[in-house]
Amino acid sequence: MDKELGHRSATPQLFAPQAPYDQRMLDVGDGHSIYVEQVGNPAGIPVVVLHGGPGGGCSPAMRRYFDPAIYRVVLFDQRGCGRSRPHAQVAANTTWHLVADIELIRATLGIESWVVFGGSWGATLALIYAQSHPTRVRALALRGVFLSTQSELDWFYGGGAGQFWPAQWDRFSTAIPKDERHDLIAAYHRRLFSGDYATEVAFARLWAGWENALAAIDSDGHPSEPPAEYAHAFARLECHYFANGGFLDAQTGIMARMDRIADIPGIIVQGRYDMICPPAAAYRLHQAWPASRLVMVTRAGHALSESGITTELLRAMDFFAEMEPW
Repeated sequence: MDKELGHRSATPQLFAPQAPYDQRMLDVGDGHSIYVEQVGNPAGIPVVVLHGGPGGGCSPAMRRYFDPAIYRVVLFDQRGCGRSRPHAQVAANTTWHLVADIELIRATLGIESWVVFGGSWGATLALIYAQSHPTRVRALALRGVFLSTQSELDWFYGGGAGQFWPAQWDRFSTAIPKDERHDLIAAYHRRLFSGDYATEVAFARLWAGWENALAAIDSDGHPSEPPAEYAHAFARLECHYFANGGFLDAQTGIMARMDRIADIPGIIVQGRYDMICPPAAAYRLHQAWPASRLVMVTRAGHALSESGITTELLRAMDFFAEMEPW
């Protein structure tokens, strides 16, 4: 990957939002149906977009990172969130179910292989999918790397990030009785799955609010309150996945299987001041991945929408478009 990143302009601009030319609900089994859409050029370079969370859902804004004349863009809502059904449900909802869903989408759409684009949890899932199906992945574009390790969870839910955002941490942690604060993921899990919807939504908003407050480098720490339905799915799914260690173990963890993607080109875009997913994980990943390039954005946090992050992701997609004849 010696070639310079794409050079559309010094500061490439997001593309105008494209309306989907294909929308469908796909039955993936286990009682789940997931929402899938396609935008851009039906004959273009296929790219699948993996949203964050787990539980965040895809949005129209995510379509804007791809030149619609060049890319055939596939977006979908992962199990339990967005327009997928059943909503906010965790039964038959694990990392490995999602990997199988991605493969089913690819086969259903008749795509031989594709670029995989994902940020935060979407980067986690992109790496695990690529390691599971390396022949189906042409390249990886990753943002805000999360490797789903205990140390990363301890940083965000054990007080590390709270050292920088004490007021927000106090609001998040003191909602839990003192004798349960040694394991906030478990404590929130009990409340998010209490069976009382009002209780679940109240704690879901606290969970989502803690994360949203820290996402952007220019945040004032007071994000708008998320809608109840969105927060409920987002918090339940995240907490479910994190309480289970991302459904990974010593053999299936990302760093244990880096040999499987050693030759797949990858660009990692990382905010220097990412409070949710600190840069150490992106650096470790890059060091173990010969075909990768790490782009550290000097003044950026975690959010996809930050200008420095946006610019480098657009350049990455330019690079992949020009990398070789597809």
